[in-house]
Amino acid sequence: MPEFWSQLLPYPWNVAAAGAVAAGLLFAFIGGSTFLAIWAERKVSGRIQDRLGPTRVGPFGLLQSLADGIKLISKEDFAPDAADRFLFKLAPYLAFCASFVGFLALPFGNGLVAENLNVAAFFMLAVLSSEVFGVVLAGYASASKWSLFGGVREAAQVVSYEVPRAMCVVVPVCVAGTLNLNTIGTQQVGWFWNWNIYHDPFTFVAFFIFFICATASCKRAPFDLAEAESELVAGFHTEYSGIRWSYFFLAEYGSMFAVSGLASLLFLGGWHTGVLPFEPTERFGFWPGNLLNVAVFVAKCWVLVLLMMWLRWSLPRLRIDQVMMTCLQYFLPISCVLLIGVCLWQLLVPADVAQVVSYVLAFGWTGFLAVVFLSTLRTPTGAAAPAGQLPGVWAGQRAAADLQAK
Repeated sequence: MPEFWSQLLPYPWNVAAAGAVAAGLLFAFIGGSTFLAIWAERKVSGRIQDRLGPTRVGPFGLLQSLADGIKLISKEDFAPDAADRFLFKLAPYLAFCASFVGFLALPFGNGLVAENLNVAAFFMLAVLSSEVFGVVLAGYASASKWSLFGGVREAAQVVSYEVPRAMCVVVPVCVAGTLNLNTIGTQQVGWFWNWNIYHDPFTFVAFFIFFICATASCKRAPFDLAEAESELVAGFHTEYSGIRWSYFFLAEYGSMFAVSGLASLLFLGGWHTGVLPFEPTERFGFWPGNLLNVAVFVAKCWVLVLLMMWLRWSLPRLRIDQVMMTCLQYFLPISCVLLIGVCLWQLLVPADVAQVVSYVLAFGWTGFLAVVFLSTLRTPTGAAAPAGQLPGVWAGQRAAADLQAK
């Protein structure tokens, strides 16, 4: 990108122009993704709870997020009298900037990245972890015990879950031999059994541990103890309203997509479809090939984001002691075993045996997912019932409306 601008502008304006364009595109992408994610979350929760979700504002309720944004912008922006006003106003921007900066090292295609860093994986872990500073400052500056409790909880949770999450990142890094995310994505070109998740049993398990820890780091249920409205009113953002309140959720949804992108690059083949034996940019050219790459990469990330939403509306919230116990007693030792195991696998297992294991993991997991998907399309036995009768375990009993009518 700087090379393109070098043809139009002299140094250092070419670098500034390239940075401004990259930042604008990333901000537009985060805003657009958040716009759709808020709508999707309401639709997902509605379906899980047997509701319709937004339907009235725009087609399929798509403009509900826009209506909410207009409402938040027009609401009064105030702070408690006892609050530290400077830190109170600064905290939402710190949280969002931490999420935003992570996208600078996230490649959406082959060479399609704002800044190609040799330590991109480490950089993303570092900047995404700094979101906790905004949360802690919000809790501290609000002059509210509920907000302070939420901020302290988030600090304890992030510090704990960052350790197994980082160790799970090192597992595919050991396989790839680099921290450069663009290189890691390029190495997984070809069929889907070349993806790092299928490299060996340790990378396979590491993906699920990483995804759970990433969900916890994004303050998503069942790990949303920093908010926990049943205990802390609304947690760290209890005293926030209006546009500043929305920045926290912009940061949350941005972090969800960022960690999903990191998971896709480290484990799920990055921008590769898994069914093309070649790199699209080499066959179709840089821009046409990367159009396909971006579509595939964004689709993978959205699948993981929707999975986070599914987990939120399916699982009950854990207690704070259960959250910490899950990390320290289970995820931490498991991640240590995975790291040691992948190193020994690389050193001791013959290439032929490793290839067979890769095939078994790839086709076994794909078959399992196919069976699960087909089972969702099948109508369960007893789901349909005669008029006035209840299905399933209530078969033979009359509906309440019929009983009242009699």
